[in-house]
Amino acid sequence: MNTAHNIGIASQIGKYSDAVAVPANSRWLYTAGTPGLDVNGHLPADISSQAELAWRHIMQMLEAAQMGMTDIVKITHYLTRESDIADYVKVRSRFIGDARPASMLMVIPALVKPEFLVEIEVIAARADS
Repeated sequence: MNTAHNIGIASQIGKYSDAVAVPANSRWLYTAGTPGLDVNGHLPADISSQAELAWRHIMQMLEAAQMGMTDIVKITHYLTRESDIADYVKVRSRFIGDARPASMLMVIPALVKPEFLVEIEVIAARADS
């Protein structure tokens, strides 16, 4: 089991951990930046729909690796508009539930395609018994 280590800063900002320790001999999963694009190439226009699709893709990758949300060690969120943070956080919160991985959210000028409003990267680890 991954162990959260908190010094108190995270609790002042949001629902994440300051640091997460991973047991020795764990399996690791690194995802690429995952946008809210569907498998047919359709991209919704709004942040909530793009975030929903991106998180569903993340969940599919975790399930394929026989992992779940509590195995996520670190999330990096990239948004292109500061005004989308509140709507994005609502979607993110539904997916992560009570999990508290380390987390970094950045607002950046652009992603690889200008219509992408969000990309999510996760690092997960699981100690198999």
